[in-house]
Amino acid sequence: MAESQKMKTVIYPNNFESKIGFTTIREQCVALCTMQHARTMLEGEGFTAVHKEVERRQSLAEEMRQILLTEREAPKEEFYDIAEIIEKAKVEGTFLEVAEIVTLGRALISTGDFVQFLHRSDTSLYPTLTALAQPVKALWHIVADIRRIIDDNGSVRDNASEGLRTIRQQIRQHEGQVSKRLQAILNAAKASGVVDSDASISIREGRAVIPVSAGNKRKINGFIHDESATGKTFYVEPAEVVELNNMLRELEYEERREIVRILTTFTDTLRIDIADVERTEHFMATTDMLRAKARWALENGAVRPILSTDDRLVLRTARHPLLAQSLKRQKRSVIPLDIELNRESRILVISGPNAGGKSVCLKTISLLQYMFQCGYPITASETSELPLFKGMFIDIGDEQSIDNDLSTYSSHLMNMKAMVAGANSQTMIFIDEFGSGTEPIIGGAIAEAILEKLVACGCYGIITTHYANIKYYASNHEGVANGAMMFDVQNIRPLFRLECGKPGSSFAVEIARKIGLSEDIIASAKEKAGSEHIDLEKQLREVARDKHYWAQKRERIRQTDRKVEEMEQALSEKLSGIREERNRILHEAKAQAKELVAEANRQIENTIKGIREAQAEKEQTKWLRREFEEFREEIEADNSEANERIEREMERLRRRQERRAERKNNPAEPKQEAAQPAKKALPLEVGAKVRLIGQNGVGVVKEVRGKRAQVAFGAILTTIEAARLEVISSAEYKRATRPETPRTVISADISQRRLNFTSSIDIRGERVMEALERVQTLVDDALMVGVSTVTILHGKGTGALKEEVRRYLRSLPQVESATDDHPDRGGSGITIVTFKM
Repeated sequence: MAESQKMKTVIYPNNFESKIGFTTIREQCVALCTMQHARTMLEGEGFTAVHKEVERRQSLAEEMRQILLTEREAPKEEFYDIAEIIEKAKVEGTFLEVAEIVTLGRALISTGDFVQFLHRSDTSLYPTLTALAQPVKALWHIVADIRRIIDDNGSVRDNASEGLRTIRQQIRQHEGQVSKRLQAILNAAKASGVVDSDASISIREGRAVIPVSAGNKRKINGFIHDESATGKTFYVEPAEVVELNNMLRELEYEERREIVRILTTFTDTLRIDIADVERTEHFMATTDMLRAKARWALENGAVRPILSTDDRLVLRTARHPLLAQSLKRQKRSVIPLDIELNRESRILVISGPNAGGKSVCLKTISLLQYMFQCGYPITASETSELPLFKGMFIDIGDEQSIDNDLSTYSSHLMNMKAMVAGANSQTMIFIDEFGSGTEPIIGGAIAEAILEKLVACGCYGIITTHYANIKYYASNHEGVANGAMMFDVQNIRPLFRLECGKPGSSFAVEIARKIGLSEDIIASAKEKAGSEHIDLEKQLREVARDKHYWAQKRERIRQTDRKVEEMEQALSEKLSGIREERNRILHEAKAQAKELVAEANRQIENTIKGIREAQAEKEQTKWLRREFEEFREEIEADNSEANERIEREMERLRRRQERRAERKNNPAEPKQEAAQPAKKALPLEVGAKVRLIGQNGVGVVKEVRGKRAQVAFGAILTTIEAARLEVISSAEYKRATRPETPRTVISADISQRRLNFTSSIDIRGERVMEALERVQTLVDDALMVGVSTVTILHGKGTGALKEEVRRYLRSLPQVESATDDHPDRGGSGITIVTFKM
């Protein structure tokens, strides 16, 4: 494919397009065209290997597909065939009929609207279509001329010329006179009984007449123009209006001559711009053809693939469009195909059971490659990559011919001869049932020799076969690889999935057993085939079964990893929520600080005042000091309780993450708990706060009686053994009796956040506080989804907004650097933020 593009393209055989199904695809697209010229262009647009031409065709089709898919304001009017009208207008002395001028006007309007749409659109969106429309002029002056002489109903206007206006005025006057005179004659005839009372004026041969019965036809002086089918009624033109009718007929002839003059003048004027009209018609036909391709693509899920630059052929989720259409009518879906060919593995040998999808794979790949080089969107992923080939050869189906004295195998050999003669690094070959049609041993040997020659030529190809020697060759030689059509061994049914890298089994024994062939025949066949062949098939089946098992195993591991990741994300979210709660509590604590200090000062003053008033009595002083100590402990407990709870929760989460990391990296080790230092025992006395050992209930000691104590648990007073009580501090007592505030943990769907995450924001024109809030949100989301770099567009301006953003970023420990972007991409107007990972 690196060779010169001057090589002539070769498609073999002549019915290549019908063999792969391309003829049907093209017919479907042709049916979507509205112009005959577009149909002709589509039928004449064939296979090409010219890089620029393939790029141009694919770009045009893809841009039109995007317009139909996304542009609501794009013109939707159909185009009109005007090729014959243009040819007629070219001839001197001719004129266009009114209907032809109306069609021409509609065509010019629809084309002009589409050209204006392209010029209004961003040229970067549809560059190829815009370039195609560049030489096309919107011929609005011709449209204006048409509207001047033709009205919306498709008739020539009275004011198309001064002469036509005068003629039509005279026609209306004469018609009024004729109508009045005829009505008077008809009324008189009715009164005299010459005509029936329900008779009315009729028109015969363009003249106004009165219906008269056969017996009275002589009673009205005039001319008989017609009679009824039964001969009972005659249509008489009274002599009194003959002259008026003659004058009316002359005016109608004069009107027609004036209209012809007007149409001739218009056609002569149009002939001056006929070259521009022809360009417009050609653009219409091209656009109609592209619209047909785009409509077909939207109906069948086809897209534009990537033109490969390194000779790789990569098809992802490829579907045969005709098979997909057939299955869709049955409310079924086609199983997509994934395949890759490259310089190292140019030819793929596909093996597997009969009716397993080998031929469908071959037809799918050949059809999509051919469609691509003909300029059609393909039914595969848009990430697929296709190279260009200058020759395509196919051998599929039975080409035996009685006239040419060709058997099935002879026809196959003729095709092989043509392939070997034309194969090179810029061709692709497709061979179905390679080597079949003759005695297996010699047929397999000839097939292997041909394959060896094709590999040496460097061509690309897809080959299907059942022959074991071909599979062995593919396994042991460079440039060729094996592929297998997957088979459900347990249920004995094909899966229609291609797996590259290993040969497939034909599963002949299993299929024979499933359809009910007797076991003695199957056993005899195994014996005749020999243990070597049976063992080979068995090994292939075992490989397939083992591969399926390990694939399921890997899938379970992936699912487990996903669950672990989700749990870790949930814990991270919980930790984030705890941090937010901590910040909120600290904020509230600052607000309460002054109040706590004031309360403490008041308590100190009251304590000093009480001591002085009690004249320093020992017991009273002791009691006041204890009350002050309890107040101090209460303040300390209130001030540190939230922080302790948060620290405990964060420490628990950190330990959990550390244990998980240790389990991943090191084998489990026995854990030993450090001995906790014993707490200093407090004396059991009246007023002491106690807790039941082993329980959460707390109370206050009311009385001590030797080894027993009377304790108030809330409103309940009970006597209990002192050994069962544990003295606690006032702070612990208050924590145990204080009602817990329910905690809320912010949870979010991390998968949804990752899906919606955008790594760049634009804060130009925003206030500093609003901008910093958006930057903070971006940083939090980036750290949550694990992104290492984000981009902030703040503009240059005075630099104040940039400085505030940089100051905030420098305060974050997670940020490793915040630097300007490359000068070519915005420089100091953009900040690139890199996180510590």
